[in-house]
Amino acid sequence: MNDQLFAAEFAKELEAETTSTLKCLERIPPELFGWKPHEKSMELGYLALLVAEIPMWITHIIKKSEIDFATFQHMKAETTLDLVNHFKQNVSEAKDALRGLKEGELSETFYLKANGKVLFSSPKKEQVESTINHMVHHRGQLTVYMRLNDIPVPSIYGPSADDKSFTAG
Repeated sequence: MNDQLFAAEFAKELEAETTSTLKCLERIPPELFGWKPHEKSMELGYLALLVAEIPMWITHIIKKSEIDFATFQHMKAETTLDLVNHFKQNVSEAKDALRGLKEGELSETFYLKANGKVLFSSPKKEQVESTINHMVHHRGQLTVYMRLNDIPVPSIYGPSADDKSFTAG
């Protein structure tokens, strides 16, 4: 599959996951940003921010060819609207980066670094491909945090127990 065709299909898949992800992020109250289910777990606010930022990784993978944990700038979310707007912006920029791909660009190498030290490298295409799975994974984790805090879990791929249209049967 050529790079432009892959990018178009990937942008379509990203868009398909955007609505469900927004439904989750819109329900995360800032007063629970510091909550975590276990001392080894990440805080709810950080998890929600991670979900909101994962589309930004696509832009970094394509345009910068690297992400360095030491220099990657996280947005500071103060409100639910901050999270939602950050996610929307990151999705928009990721789609722009995908639309701007040149043939052969996805064969170039992406580097994951910590303080300049390479931790991992692979073709950009493999990393772009894995980002949606990564976002969906953390969105699923986010829905568990939501359930544990009695935040209604929205429909993702079908009805949830919190949907008014849900009927057990």
